Amino acid sequence: MRIFDVEPDGPSGFVGVSDGGARQVVDGTQLLAQALVATAKTLPDKVVRSAHAVFSRAVDATAPVRFTVDVTHCGRSMASTVVAVEQAGRRCATVSVLADAPTEDLVRRHIPRPEVPGPTAALPANMPMIGRDLRIVGVADVNDPDEVGPPELHAWLHYDPVPERDDLGKALLAHFTGHLSVSTTLRAHPGIGTAQAHHILSTAVMTVSVRFHEPVEWAGWLLYTHESIQIGAGMSCVRGLVHTESGRLLASFTQEAMIRRPRADEAALPVPARL
Repeated sequence: MRIFDVEPDGPSGFVGVSDGGARQVVDGTQLLAQALVATAKTLPDKVVRSAHAVFSRAVDATAPVRFTVDVTHCGRSMASTVVAVEQAGRRCATVSVLADAPTEDLVRRHIPRPEVPGPTAALPANMPMIGRDLRIVGVADVNDPDEVGPPELHAWLHYDPVPERDDLGKALLAHFTGHLSVSTTLRAHPGIGTAQAHHILSTAVMTVSVRFHEPVEWAGWLLYTHESIQIGAGMSCVRGLVHTESGRLLASFTQEAMIRRPRADEAALPVPARL
């Protein structure tokens, strides 16, 4: 078992996003990314192949977080861990990670990159992050309830610099897997969008599963493809792919999110005048 304590003002601290009130909360996929790095440091002779995260409680971006890595198996080929993410003594997330020692190909095949316009034809998106350029294909504002279309979104991302370490590259890929999933789902439903989240909608990412398809190396742009396959009973499900601009498949992912009306005991916030 290995413990990693992360301070909010440290070099690997947290970027907070507003939950609609005064709190600054941590993106669940940032916790997932840091759990992957913690596993890689615990198993230096293996590489991370997949992870499944369940987010049970919001994490305050201004307070320390503890990552406890429990190695549940470590063999010659395969290894697995369970990473507990805790804050103030309470479990906030659990991440199950599979790692292995890659071998040569027996056969190789992957689903091709979708035929969509390239990054130069995509529209800049306002999701600030130092070193990241984000552009959405054919959608000016993913949060706008009036941006109606098929329940899919294609996002081009460019990072500068691209990490050289395998674990950091995978952490960076995992970090964006939850950002557009709720918007993807709501895009098919007129008059409802993520601009209304924490106002007349209660939304939260509940699970993210990500699989890395070796080798995970890239330069230039990445294409994240999101497809919402279901919404109902207060939950949605989105599946996605991550390709390089040249068409190589680096990763695939699925995400479950809560999309509901606020509970009766939760006072809905007023919707901003301009959505």
